[in-house]
Amino acid sequence: MLHERLSQALKEAMRNKDQCRVSTIRLILAAIKDREIAKRGDGGDGGLNDEEILQLLSKMVRQRQDSKLQYEQAGRIDLAEREQQEIDVISEFLPRQMDDGEIEAEVSAVIEELGATGLKDMGRVMGTLKSRHPGEMDFAKAGKLVKAALS
Repeated sequence: MLHERLSQALKEAMRNKDQCRVSTIRLILAAIKDREIAKRGDGGDGGLNDEEILQLLSKMVRQRQDSKLQYEQAGRIDLAEREQQEIDVISEFLPRQMDDGEIEAEVSAVIEELGATGLKDMGRVMGTLKSRHPGEMDFAKAGKLVKAALS
């Protein structure tokens, strides 16, 4: 289970005195705990499965990529490097990311498989992609490709 892998990685980073890794993994575990608390408040069991954790990790990577870009534009290279270090740590727990060619091929295959013809089918196509490739695909890119293909 992914949660256990994160806990083990935290212990190992603490033993190795790797402060960047320790703080990043603690951020991940805190985000998971926040999501579990919110889920309990919504009447759920409170636990997150691996797919939900992967979605959370993907979101954390996207946030850091946005921050890194803003820091680079502002000339704050030190902060941009820190964001990149966090991205590297978080990415270790994500499956291999699909490249642009693989995303395009999968989008085309799902559109053909579902017989999608217009923008009204975009939700079905994206839902299928998300269920088949949690944490593997950049869904922002996929969404643009689906919209372009169905327009």
